[in-house]
Amino acid sequence: MSNKKEELVEQLSQLTVLEMAELKTALEEKWGVKAAAAAAVMAVAPAAAAPAAAESTDFQITLEKVTDDKKISAIKVVREITGLGLKEAKELVESTPKVIKETAPKAEAEEIKKKVEAAGCKVTLKGL
Repeated sequence: MSNKKEELVEQLSQLTVLEMAELKTALEEKWGVKAAAAAAVMAVAPAAAAPAAAESTDFQITLEKVTDDKKISAIKVVREITGLGLKEAKELVESTPKVIKETAPKAEAEEIKKKVEAAGCKVTLKGL
């Protein structure tokens, strides 16, 4: 397949079912035809909807990077989040990247991310 076709396939694969239906309607209107192979469009749609249906509800929170001037505030936040002692929190902060919470619901993970970023650190959330 050509690059143009591969890019188009990739873009179409990221559409939701609703977006796919709207695209079908728009193409029918533009080209003045009725899609007789609606089953083919619907066969692609469930595959496109799978990523949306599989959206993560739990997240792993990883402390990625801490600058030297932000270590103290990072240690405070890590202690608050994890309940670790001063020594353990310091070791965790100094050995980034390190997981600071194995699993947390989405709302809690977002809140933790805000706290850690407010302390001047870089953090990532990984859906489980």
